[in-house]
Amino acid sequence: MPRHVLTARDLEAIPKGGEITITPESLVTPLARDEAEARGITIRVVEPASGESNRGRIVAIGADHGGYELKEQLEGYLRDWGYVTRDLGTDSTAAVDYPDFAEAVANAVARSEAWRGIMIDSAGIGSAIAANKVPGVRAALCYDRASARNSREHNDANVLTLGARMIPAETAREIVAVWLDTPYAGGRHQKRIDKIIAIEERHRKA
Repeated sequence: MPRHVLTARDLEAIPKGGEITITPESLVTPLARDEAEARGITIRVVEPASGESNRGRIVAIGADHGGYELKEQLEGYLRDWGYVTRDLGTDSTAAVDYPDFAEAVANAVARSEAWRGIMIDSAGIGSAIAANKVPGVRAALCYDRASARNSREHNDANVLTLGARMIPAETAREIVAVWLDTPYAGGRHQKRIDKIIAIEERHRKA
């Protein structure tokens, strides 16, 4: 899979004077550039090899009126990165209710109609709460690259929520890139995911 964001953490395993490749659409964080320069690491831009594409991976995206403008920006980035987007609204800044759109995004993921889901409102909190009511969904509100990475590595989050009025648009782009690029680590984390699923199952039967 092509790398969409290069962080300083990605350079930890690269030896001094080494090289790392990225695709033309990749975002390089300022810390990564500084680290590469300090350690003499070359960042080489290459076209992705055949088969290394996100083409066909569907990302459901939604927003309320507070997140509409950021949704439009992020959808453009997703298409540039090779994802297929499924826009579930809203389609303007006219006032609407975030639970309606959070549920739509969560349903798309839970029903395997989308690979991942992204929901944006003003703060991101309400959408995370609403999305997590849908069985099979693990929605995470992320506010920086570290929380985005953690939510995927440790929690296998399948829906990302963002607060459009809480973070700059560029930060949101970095969060989305890291979140989509980060695989679930499994291992010791799996038993905790299993317990989350068990809680969901117990309450579904109640």
